[in-house]
Amino acid sequence: MSTGTDPLAPLAQLPGVSDAVAEVRKAVDRLYGHRVMRRRAAEVTSESALRGARASAALAGADWPLEEVRRRSDFSADPEARTVGAALRIAAEAGQLLSIWRHSPLQVLARLHLLAVGDGEPSAGRPRRTGEGVEDLFPLRLEPVESVEVVQVDGPLPVLPPAPGAEEVAARLDQLSRLLVARAEGQGVGTPALVVASVVHGELLALRPFGAHNGVIARAAQRIVLLAEGLDPKSICPAEVGLAELGTDAYRRALAGYLAGTAEGMAAWIAHCGRALRLGVRESTAVCEAMQRGMV
Repeated sequence: MSTGTDPLAPLAQLPGVSDAVAEVRKAVDRLYGHRVMRRRAAEVTSESALRGARASAALAGADWPLEEVRRRSDFSADPEARTVGAALRIAAEAGQLLSIWRHSPLQVLARLHLLAVGDGEPSAGRPRRTGEGVEDLFPLRLEPVESVEVVQVDGPLPVLPPAPGAEEVAARLDQLSRLLVARAEGQGVGTPALVVASVVHGELLALRPFGAHNGVIARAAQRIVLLAEGLDPKSICPAEVGLAELGTDAYRRALAGYLAGTAEGMAAWIAHCGRALRLGVRESTAVCEAMQRGMV
Protein backbone atom coordinates (compact mmCIF):
# COMPACT_ATOMS: atom_id res chain seq x y z
CA MET A 1 0.00 0.00 0.00
CA SER A 2 1.19 3.48 -0.73
CA THR A 3 1.54 6.26 1.77
CA GLY A 4 -0.13 9.64 1.88
CA THR A 5 -3.26 11.28 3.12
CA ASP A 6 -5.50 8.92 1.19
CA PRO A 7 -3.46 5.91 0.00
CA LEU A 8 -6.53 4.17 -1.41
CA ALA A 9 -7.64 7.13 -3.53
CA PRO A 10 -5.83 5.96 -6.70
CA LEU A 11 -7.84 2.73 -6.66
CA ALA A 12 -11.07 4.70 -6.99
CA GLN A 13 -9.74 6.12 -10.25
CA LEU A 14 -9.07 2.77 -11.90
CA PRO A 15 -11.11 1.96 -15.03
CA GLY A 16 -14.57 0.65 -14.16
CA VAL A 17 -14.33 1.29 -10.44
CA SER A 18 -16.42 4.47 -10.42
CA ASP A 19 -19.15 2.60 -12.32
CA ALA A 20 -19.03 -0.26 -9.80
CA VAL A 21 -19.27 2.23 -6.93
CA ALA A 22 -22.23 4.02 -8.50
CA GLU A 23 -24.09 0.77 -9.23
CA VAL A 24 -23.62 -0.42 -5.67
CA ARG A 25 -24.75 2.91 -4.22
CA LYS A 26 -27.89 2.88 -6.38
CA ALA A 27 -28.76 -0.69 -5.42
CA VAL A 28 -28.20 -0.12 -1.69
CA ASP A 29 -30.23 3.09 -1.70
CA ARG A 30 -33.11 1.31 -3.41
CA LEU A 31 -33.10 -1.42 -0.78
CA TYR A 32 -33.04 1.07 2.09
CA GLY A 33 -36.03 2.79 0.51
CA HIS A 34 -38.16 -0.36 0.55
CA ARG A 35 -41.39 0.01 2.52
CA VAL A 36 -40.58 -2.98 4.74
CA MET A 37 -37.43 -1.24 5.99
CA ARG A 38 -39.58 1.38 7.72
CA ARG A 39 -41.18 -1.14 10.05
CA ARG A 40 -39.13 -4.33 10.08
CA ALA A 41 -35.53 -3.27 9.55
CA ALA A 42 -34.29 -5.28 12.54
CA GLU A 43 -35.80 -8.46 11.09
CA VAL A 44 -34.17 -7.79 7.72
CA THR A 45 -30.83 -7.28 9.49
CA SER A 46 -31.22 -10.57 11.34
CA GLU A 47 -32.16 -12.48 8.19
CA SER A 48 -29.28 -10.88 6.29
CA ALA A 49 -26.84 -12.03 8.98
CA LEU A 50 -28.18 -15.59 8.81
CA ARG A 51 -28.04 -15.79 5.03
CA GLY A 52 -24.63 -14.17 4.93
CA ALA A 53 -23.28 -16.62 7.50
CA ARG A 54 -24.69 -19.60 5.57
CA ALA A 55 -23.05 -18.37 2.38
CA SER A 56 -19.73 -17.62 4.06
CA ALA A 57 -19.69 -21.11 5.58
CA ALA A 58 -20.43 -22.58 2.14
CA LEU A 59 -17.44 -20.74 0.70
CA ALA A 60 -15.39 -22.17 3.57
CA GLY A 61 -16.42 -25.74 2.72
CA ALA A 62 -19.75 -26.28 4.54
CA ASP A 63 -22.49 -25.81 1.95
CA TRP A 64 -25.62 -26.41 4.00
CA PRO A 65 -29.18 -25.49 2.95
CA LEU A 66 -30.48 -22.36 4.62
CA GLU A 67 -33.27 -24.22 6.42
CA GLU A 68 -30.78 -26.69 7.88
CA VAL A 69 -28.72 -23.81 9.26
CA ARG A 70 -31.89 -22.24 10.65
CA ARG A 71 -33.04 -25.51 12.23
CA ARG A 72 -29.80 -26.64 13.86
CA SER A 73 -28.87 -25.78 17.43
CA ASP A 74 -25.77 -27.96 17.83
CA PHE A 75 -22.78 -27.03 15.66
CA SER A 76 -20.11 -29.18 17.30
CA ALA A 77 -20.65 -32.60 15.75
CA ASP A 78 -18.17 -32.49 12.85
CA PRO A 79 -15.87 -30.09 10.92
CA GLU A 80 -18.65 -28.84 8.64
CA ALA A 81 -20.93 -28.14 11.57
CA ARG A 82 -18.13 -26.30 13.34
CA THR A 83 -17.53 -24.17 10.25
CA VAL A 84 -21.21 -23.22 10.09
CA GLY A 85 -21.22 -22.50 13.82
CA ALA A 86 -18.14 -20.29 13.46
CA ALA A 87 -19.79 -18.27 10.68
CA LEU A 88 -22.98 -17.86 12.71
CA ARG A 89 -21.17 -16.72 15.86
CA ILE A 90 -19.13 -14.21 13.89
CA ALA A 91 -22.21 -12.89 12.07
CA ALA A 92 -24.08 -12.50 15.35
CA GLU A 93 -21.39 -10.36 16.96
CA ALA A 94 -19.68 -8.54 14.09
CA GLY A 95 -22.06 -5.59 14.06
CA GLN A 96 -21.52 -5.04 17.80
CA LEU A 97 -17.78 -4.56 17.30
CA LEU A 98 -18.01 -1.35 15.30
CA SER A 99 -16.88 1.01 18.07
CA ILE A 100 -13.80 -1.14 18.74
CA TRP A 101 -13.09 -1.46 15.01
CA ARG A 102 -12.78 2.31 14.66
CA HIS A 103 -9.75 2.51 16.97
CA SER A 104 -8.42 -1.07 17.03
CA PRO A 105 -9.23 -3.21 13.97
CA LEU A 106 -6.67 -5.83 15.02
CA GLN A 107 -8.48 -6.34 18.33
CA VAL A 108 -11.66 -7.03 16.37
CA LEU A 109 -9.91 -9.50 14.07
CA ALA A 110 -8.60 -11.31 17.14
CA ARG A 111 -12.12 -11.41 18.58
CA LEU A 112 -13.54 -12.78 15.33
CA HIS A 113 -10.96 -15.56 15.34
CA LEU A 114 -11.71 -16.40 18.95
CA LEU A 115 -15.42 -16.58 18.11
CA ALA A 116 -14.62 -18.92 15.24
CA VAL A 117 -12.40 -21.41 17.07
CA GLY A 118 -13.58 -21.07 20.67
CA ASP A 119 -11.57 -20.00 23.67
CA GLY A 120 -10.42 -23.56 24.33
CA GLU A 121 -8.18 -23.49 21.27
CA PRO A 122 -4.57 -22.48 22.15
CA SER A 123 -4.26 -20.33 19.01
CA ALA A 124 -7.53 -18.48 19.63
CA GLY A 125 -7.30 -14.78 18.93
CA ARG A 126 -3.69 -14.65 17.78
CA PRO A 127 -2.10 -14.62 14.32
CA ARG A 128 -0.29 -17.79 13.27
CA ARG A 129 3.34 -18.16 14.19
CA THR A 130 6.32 -19.15 12.09
CA GLY A 131 5.98 -22.78 11.05
CA GLU A 132 2.23 -23.03 11.69
CA GLY A 133 0.08 -24.15 8.79
CA VAL A 134 -2.92 -22.42 7.26
CA GLU A 135 -6.16 -23.83 5.85
CA ASP A 136 -7.05 -23.64 2.16
CA LEU A 137 -9.20 -20.64 1.29
CA PHE A 138 -11.29 -22.61 -1.21
CA PRO A 139 -11.75 -26.17 0.09
CA LEU A 140 -14.98 -26.64 -1.87
CA ARG A 141 -15.81 -25.67 -5.46
CA LEU A 142 -19.14 -23.84 -5.72
CA GLU A 143 -20.70 -23.45 -9.14
CA PRO A 144 -22.37 -20.12 -9.96
CA VAL A 145 -26.13 -20.18 -9.54
CA GLU A 146 -28.23 -20.34 -12.71
CA SER A 147 -29.69 -16.86 -12.25
CA VAL A 148 -26.25 -15.24 -12.28
CA GLU A 149 -24.37 -14.67 -15.51
CA VAL A 150 -20.64 -15.27 -15.10
CA VAL A 151 -18.10 -14.63 -17.83
CA GLN A 152 -16.41 -17.89 -18.73
CA VAL A 153 -12.63 -17.68 -18.74
CA ASP A 154 -10.55 -20.14 -20.73
CA GLY A 155 -7.55 -21.78 -19.16
CA PRO A 156 -6.79 -23.28 -15.78
CA LEU A 157 -7.63 -21.60 -12.51
CA PRO A 158 -4.83 -19.47 -11.12
CA VAL A 159 -2.71 -21.03 -8.39
CA LEU A 160 -2.71 -18.71 -5.41
CA PRO A 161 0.69 -18.03 -3.85
CA PRO A 162 1.48 -19.40 -0.40
CA ALA A 163 0.44 -17.33 2.59
CA PRO A 164 3.12 -14.83 3.67
CA GLY A 165 5.34 -15.56 6.65
CA ALA A 166 4.45 -14.48 10.15
CA GLU A 167 6.70 -11.39 10.15
CA GLU A 168 5.27 -10.06 6.90
CA VAL A 169 1.74 -10.76 8.14
CA ALA A 170 2.36 -8.76 11.31
CA ALA A 171 3.81 -5.81 9.39
CA ARG A 172 1.01 -5.68 6.83
CA LEU A 173 -1.70 -6.09 9.45
CA ASP A 174 -0.21 -3.15 11.33
CA GLN A 175 -0.19 -1.09 8.14
CA LEU A 176 -3.80 -2.00 7.39
CA SER A 177 -4.82 -1.13 10.94
CA ARG A 178 -3.11 2.27 10.76
CA LEU A 179 -4.90 3.04 7.50
CA LEU A 180 -8.30 2.16 8.93
CA VAL A 181 -7.77 4.08 12.16
CA ALA A 182 -6.67 7.12 10.14
CA ARG A 183 -9.91 6.90 8.16
CA ALA A 184 -11.91 6.73 11.38
CA GLU A 185 -10.14 9.90 12.47
CA GLY A 186 -11.18 11.70 9.30
CA GLN A 187 -8.23 11.13 7.00
CA GLY A 188 -8.83 9.78 3.54
CA VAL A 189 -12.58 9.98 3.79
CA GLY A 190 -13.00 10.58 0.04
CA THR A 191 -12.38 6.98 -0.96
CA PRO A 192 -15.67 5.11 -1.58
CA ALA A 193 -16.76 2.50 0.94
CA LEU A 194 -16.75 -0.24 -1.71
CA VAL A 195 -13.06 0.37 -2.41
CA VAL A 196 -12.10 0.35 1.28
CA ALA A 197 -14.14 -2.79 2.00
CA SER A 198 -12.68 -4.58 -1.04
CA VAL A 199 -9.13 -3.79 0.05
CA VAL A 200 -9.73 -5.01 3.61
CA HIS A 201 -11.37 -8.17 2.27
CA GLY A 202 -8.59 -8.81 -0.26
CA GLU A 203 -5.74 -8.03 2.13
CA LEU A 204 -7.02 -10.43 4.78
CA LEU A 205 -7.43 -13.18 2.19
CA ALA A 206 -3.92 -12.44 0.95
CA LEU A 207 -2.39 -12.54 4.43
CA ARG A 208 -4.40 -15.45 5.86
CA PRO A 209 -3.27 -14.26 9.30
CA PHE A 210 -4.79 -17.14 11.25
CA GLY A 211 -4.42 -20.87 10.95
CA ALA A 212 -8.11 -21.34 10.14
CA HIS A 213 -11.32 -19.50 9.23
CA ASN A 214 -9.52 -16.75 7.31
CA GLY A 215 -12.17 -16.55 4.60
CA VAL A 216 -15.05 -16.22 7.07
CA ILE A 217 -13.12 -13.56 9.01
CA ALA A 218 -12.19 -11.60 5.87
CA ARG A 219 -15.80 -11.54 4.69
CA ALA A 220 -17.00 -10.46 8.13
CA ALA A 221 -14.41 -7.67 8.16
CA GLN A 222 -15.71 -6.49 4.80
CA ARG A 223 -19.20 -6.29 6.29
CA ILE A 224 -17.91 -4.29 9.28
CA VAL A 225 -16.20 -1.85 6.92
CA LEU A 226 -19.42 -1.32 4.95
CA LEU A 227 -21.11 -0.59 8.27
CA ALA A 228 -18.32 1.72 9.49
CA GLU A 229 -18.16 3.61 6.20
CA GLY A 230 -21.91 4.26 6.24
CA LEU A 231 -22.78 2.45 3.01
CA ASP A 232 -24.74 -0.27 4.82
CA PRO A 233 -25.45 1.15 8.29
CA LYS A 234 -28.04 -1.51 9.18
CA SER A 235 -25.95 -4.38 7.77
CA ILE A 236 -28.66 -5.66 5.44
CA CYS A 237 -26.56 -6.30 2.33
CA PRO A 238 -25.00 -9.79 2.59
CA ALA A 239 -22.17 -9.68 0.07
CA GLU A 240 -21.26 -13.22 1.16
CA VAL A 241 -24.41 -14.43 -0.60
CA GLY A 242 -23.27 -12.79 -3.81
CA LEU A 243 -19.78 -14.24 -3.54
CA ALA A 244 -21.26 -17.72 -3.18
CA GLU A 245 -23.71 -17.17 -6.04
CA LEU A 246 -20.91 -16.06 -8.36
CA GLY A 247 -19.03 -19.28 -7.60
CA THR A 248 -15.60 -20.00 -6.23
CA ASP A 249 -13.85 -20.02 -9.63
CA ALA A 250 -14.74 -16.36 -10.20
CA TYR A 251 -13.83 -15.56 -6.57
CA ARG A 252 -10.42 -17.21 -6.97
CA ARG A 253 -9.70 -15.46 -10.28
CA ALA A 254 -10.67 -12.07 -8.85
CA LEU A 255 -8.51 -12.65 -5.77
CA ALA A 256 -5.58 -13.59 -8.01
CA GLY A 257 -5.99 -10.16 -9.63
CA TYR A 258 -5.78 -8.49 -6.23
CA LEU A 259 -2.71 -10.50 -5.32
CA ALA A 260 -1.02 -9.54 -8.61
CA GLY A 261 -1.37 -5.89 -7.62
CA THR A 262 -1.79 -4.65 -11.19
CA ALA A 263 -4.24 -1.89 -12.06
CA GLU A 264 -6.31 -4.33 -14.08
CA GLY A 265 -6.27 -6.93 -11.31
CA MET A 266 -7.22 -4.48 -8.58
CA ALA A 267 -10.05 -3.04 -10.67
CA ALA A 268 -11.37 -6.54 -11.41
CA TRP A 269 -11.28 -7.42 -7.69
CA ILE A 270 -13.20 -4.29 -6.69
CA ALA A 271 -15.73 -4.91 -9.47
CA HIS A 272 -16.19 -8.50 -8.29
CA CYS A 273 -16.79 -7.35 -4.71
CA GLY A 274 -19.25 -4.77 -6.02
CA ARG A 275 -21.17 -7.32 -8.01
CA ALA A 276 -21.31 -9.64 -5.00
CA LEU A 277 -22.67 -6.80 -2.89
CA ARG A 278 -25.38 -6.05 -5.46
CA LEU A 279 -26.39 -9.72 -5.41
CA GLY A 280 -26.55 -9.47 -1.62
CA VAL A 281 -28.89 -6.51 -2.08
CA ARG A 282 -30.99 -8.65 -4.39
CA GLU A 283 -31.20 -11.32 -1.68
CA SER A 284 -32.39 -8.87 0.97
CA THR A 285 -34.81 -7.28 -1.47
CA ALA A 286 -36.39 -10.70 -1.94
CA VAL A 287 -36.62 -11.01 1.85
CA CYS A 288 -38.38 -7.64 2.03
CA GLU A 289 -40.79 -8.64 -0.72
CA ALA A 290 -41.61 -11.88 1.12
CA MET A 291 -42.22 -9.94 4.34
CA GLN A 292 -44.47 -7.52 2.49
CA ARG A 293 -46.55 -10.40 1.16
CA GLY A 294 -46.81 -11.89 4.64
CA MET A 295 -44.72 -14.93 3.76
CA VAL A 296 -42.13 -14.27 6.50
